[in-house]
Amino acid sequence: MKPLTAQELHNLAMNIVGRLLEAEGYEFMGVNSKPKKNPQFVCLKNKQLHFIVVRNVVYPKDPKKYDLDLMKKMKDHAHSQEGRIYYAGVGLYNAADPSLPVYLNEEYIVDYEGLIEIQ
Repeated sequence: MKPLTAQELHNLAMNIVGRLLEAEGYEFMGVNSKPKKNPQFVCLKNKQLHFIVVRNVVYPKDPKKYDLDLMKKMKDHAHSQEGRIYYAGVGLYNAADPSLPVYLNEEYIVDYEGLIEIQ
């Protein structure tokens, strides 16, 4: 059993969020798969720019909690572009035992409740 790397977990989280954005009619203007390069998605919907920061979150952390300092910087950037900023925290947990890593080709649980708009 091979645990997923941090980059693989990040890519999985981005794929989950990206598929949902696409299904909701967002048009991708830019995609960045580097975990520390923000935002991960720049999208257009209804002629409005949307900046989305994606983070994979491991057990036992709460996927709805985000880095306040980072999101304040991102909010300032989004507002300077007349855009909106969102946080997408995706909890990825081993289905058999959340305290174990997520393994390649093994079942996992996704804890994602959608975009959180930063006001």
